[in-house]
Amino acid sequence: MNTRALLLGGISALLLGGTMVGCAANGGSIASASDLSGALAAKGAARNAGKAQTALARHEGPVAIGYAEGAVALMPQSAEYRMLLGQSYLQGGRFTSASRAFADTLQLSPTNGKAALNLALAQVATGDWQAARQTLAAHAAIIPAPDRGLALSLAGDTAGGIALLTEVARSPETNAKVRQNLALSFALAGRWQEARVVAAADMAPADVDARLAQWALFAQPATASDQVASLLGVRAVADAGQPVALALNAPAQVVPGVPGQALAAAEPVAPQTDAVPVEVASAPAAGFSKVSFGPRQEVVQALPTMMLRPGNGPIKLASILASNGRGMATAAYEVKAPATGRWYVQLGAFESAGVARDAWGRASRRFAMLAGHSPNGMTFKANGEDFYRLSVGGFSRSAANSMCRQYRAKGGACFVRQGAGDAMAQWLRKPGMQMASR
Repeated sequence: MNTRALLLGGISALLLGGTMVGCAANGGSIASASDLSGALAAKGAARNAGKAQTALARHEGPVAIGYAEGAVALMPQSAEYRMLLGQSYLQGGRFTSASRAFADTLQLSPTNGKAALNLALAQVATGDWQAARQTLAAHAAIIPAPDRGLALSLAGDTAGGIALLTEVARSPETNAKVRQNLALSFALAGRWQEARVVAAADMAPADVDARLAQWALFAQPATASDQVASLLGVRAVADAGQPVALALNAPAQVVPGVPGQALAAAEPVAPQTDAVPVEVASAPAAGFSKVSFGPRQEVVQALPTMMLRPGNGPIKLASILASNGRGMATAAYEVKAPATGRWYVQLGAFESAGVARDAWGRASRRFAMLAGHSPNGMTFKANGEDFYRLSVGGFSRSAANSMCRQYRAKGGACFVRQGAGDAMAQWLRKPGMQMASR
């Protein structure tokens, strides 16, 4: 599966012709200084864009960023150069800046499906899964279904991604790429036997085990950026965002004086060659030393931006790969005896039970303190929309405090509250099971 080719499509430089300068002895006119300056700026931007493309082809992300920023600085209203800038940021591992560049591209070119897809992927890489799902939903008509399905799965909605990819896989438009995206989505959902069956449709049996072992590691990232960075073959770096001067609505910087000064402005911004790799925080964030109680109204929480392996140790594939070698073990949830406490730790609120199920599967594999606990859920309305609340509970107040404190210390987001209709999670209930109202 060549996922990198899917995400890093090429772009042609926008070549703008220069303005002709005419001169006549009698009644002739000379092009204005502003016209000449604009023509020189356009040529300079095209030259920078060409150099950025060359750097991208050589996988020199930081160099490409410098030239692409130079092109955008000269031609800020060019959607093509904004797109090139976003692709350069992606290759340089600067996902926050990439999000801004692709959002600007869409503002200038609302039908650019590739920009919409890459925006969603950059949002996944920054940990903003909710925004990524909203981007995919808003631009569903211009993003090809095979790409959108995998992006949905990466954004935490494996149920939606699997449903979309299954529909395409059963249609005449199916191909190896669709099936492999579907297999990877099954793997991200922890449905390993189905992942094996689908992957085997286009791979030799001897290669399937190796591919599933790779996916087992891929499905358990240490940071939010790991999966997208892995797909792109890049390393995430610290990123403060794109330069303020490149903001889409910022006033253009006109260089007064002779035309030669306009050419000087076409030189690229110095590339960032000393970017520092993003480190995973191992200590609680400031202000999290004490568990605070959430307000009584419902609050829709974003997914945790950081999910760590238990104890920051290596992943043990033996616990994932089936011992008989014929399939992958699916995740099993241990349903404990009904708890009697009134206090719950809320882990998030999501668009649907399917998204909440995926979030629970990922969290339970990464946070050791969730081991042995069964998830609870309940649908509620906020601002006229339905959401599904995910929690663990039945604790005493002190036990809930301790659980949430441990969860936050490992990078999760939670708050403690009293029970408000929490019941066994929807996906754990047997057909026909009725839940008693509280």
